[in-house]
Amino acid sequence: MSHPDPRAASPASATRTFLREVNYPHQIHPALVPGVSVEDQKIRYGVDKGILGVVGFLIVAFVAWGLAAPQQVFDVSSAALGWVMHNLGWTFNVLAIGMVLFLLVIAFSRFGKITLGLDGEEPEYSTASWAAMLFGAGIGIGIIFFGPYEPLTYYLSPRPGAHYDANTAAAVKGAMAQAALHWGLNAWAIYAIVGLAVAYVSYRRGKVPLMSSVVTSLWSGRTDSIGARIIDALAIIATLFGTAATLGIGALQIARGVEIVGGLGPTGNTLALGIIGVLTIATIASAVSGVAKGIRWLSNINMLMALGLALFFFIVGPTAFLMNMVPSAIVDYFGHMPDMLSANMAEGPEMEAFLSSWTTFYWAWWVSWAPFVGVFTAKISRGRTIKQFVLGVLLIPSSIIVLAFGILGGTAIWLQRKAEAAGDTANMIAPDGTAASLPLPAEIFYKVVEQMPGGGIVSALVIVMLGVFFVTTSDSASLVNSQLAQRGNPSPNKLVTTFFALCMAGIAVVILLFGGQNALAGLQNLVVVTALPFAVILVLMAVALVKLLRNDPQAIREHYQEQAIQKAVKHGVHEYGDNFALAVEPTAATDERATGSDFDSTAPEVTEWYARTDEDGNPVEYDYEKGEYIDDEPTSDDVTGNSPIR
Repeated sequence: MSHPDPRAASPASATRTFLREVNYPHQIHPALVPGVSVEDQKIRYGVDKGILGVVGFLIVAFVAWGLAAPQQVFDVSSAALGWVMHNLGWTFNVLAIGMVLFLLVIAFSRFGKITLGLDGEEPEYSTASWAAMLFGAGIGIGIIFFGPYEPLTYYLSPRPGAHYDANTAAAVKGAMAQAALHWGLNAWAIYAIVGLAVAYVSYRRGKVPLMSSVVTSLWSGRTDSIGARIIDALAIIATLFGTAATLGIGALQIARGVEIVGGLGPTGNTLALGIIGVLTIATIASAVSGVAKGIRWLSNINMLMALGLALFFFIVGPTAFLMNMVPSAIVDYFGHMPDMLSANMAEGPEMEAFLSSWTTFYWAWWVSWAPFVGVFTAKISRGRTIKQFVLGVLLIPSSIIVLAFGILGGTAIWLQRKAEAAGDTANMIAPDGTAASLPLPAEIFYKVVEQMPGGGIVSALVIVMLGVFFVTTSDSASLVNSQLAQRGNPSPNKLVTTFFALCMAGIAVVILLFGGQNALAGLQNLVVVTALPFAVILVLMAVALVKLLRNDPQAIREHYQEQAIQKAVKHGVHEYGDNFALAVEPTAATDERATGSDFDSTAPEVTEWYARTDEDGNPVEYDYEKGEYIDDEPTSDDVTGNSPIR
């Protein structure tokens, strides 16, 4: 290999000259940018009056309509649901399948090594703490409400075309597997795409944690445009309805528990409506006062109680039966996953009814929860690699949920089979052995618990758990929605947070006013219809994420590395045969050995994102080597020790 002329400028001098001539932002090549964290940006947060006004008007108008004419809302939403399911239900199915495949490809590609943070940044939480928080994210109202109810329903009334018949031994595994499909990998893939995209743009690209921050990278990149604000508004609406649905079923189950434990007669939905009011007041109190830490402490205790509940079912319940059936059900889940995922609306009216009530409804529900859960997983995953994030978010929470459904659902099925074998109709959960004879969904958990030792005490504890889950869920969702309406403000206005808590309560009330069995049907109607627009946004987020990753500094370095080695080795063998060494030296852009000959390092898509600006968007100087702004004027914040960089 030839040697450079010793009279030529030194490499360091040549580099400085090159950077000055090219005029990169802050004189740093895009391949050398260590990343930008949103905390290091100069951002002026504030209430987005457009988003808050439009979303607020729509939600208040909907609640007023629901209070004035609940049956009319139910009829209209039912018609909308039927149209969406028949014509666009495939959208949710494709999304649920596609996101798992997309995330696994990203995780095991060259992008999997990219850090969700600055180069060399260590994870904010230890692996054990991170896993515990992901574990906690999988525990909530849904497990207690659907845990016994859903697998038992599939056992008594299988999916059309399922590989098992109702009320058989094979139906035990098949029912658990069907429930695992709805709450497992596919559900968490929908959450993970939001979490991954938000974490990447916030901790690696320095953008505020908004859905629009991700999607607008496909065009202008501005989060104050009309399109960007529509995206964030749709995220808020989806989250409001998805979370309100959970709060509604939680209130129903609390009310039924109070009726059973307190020996009250049936109260209809009156008690549930009162519970929503009381727990919403508790939510607002936690949002506007200084008891947020106490709520988090209570949440941690609740998580331990939920674990204790699962252990109670496992130890006091049919331990040997569960030990045999749960692992078999997990194998059945993976073995029949393609068959379960391939079920579609074109297979006839029975299949369409099943998917509308269950599978497709669940995919839509998870889409509506994606902004909320996604932002949470993003916040706790700073410093993780993309591969760690994807595998952790997909596997840890879904494993816990699948086990919980196996234990709760398996116990319910075992009790049903035991009573059937003994001819004991009094203890059958479904008296005539069909799904049609099941009690109301909110009551099934208590029907299972009452047949176990200490059932009364456990039921009372579960009521408390559900109340805490209600408050913590409403509190967290209100906070996320408030941040989305305030340009990503990490410390949002408390009045706005309170407003969104009231919005969720209002939607939950409307759902319950549908009355009786229709409460769950109304939940399905509203969730599916309001989640559809955000399903499209999720696809756009995935496309935008790939675009951003392709221009990530680490991806650029790997491109240079691949090109440099490939070209140098080829040149070395051609010039020197077997024995040669590689050296780094300048080349002309037209040289066949030039590493970056096919890459434009000055293109706006690889340089504009790390150019620093002030709160008004004006360019400011920044030293990436020192990680600090240059010639910042001292402020009162500096004197008091608070950083002016927000």
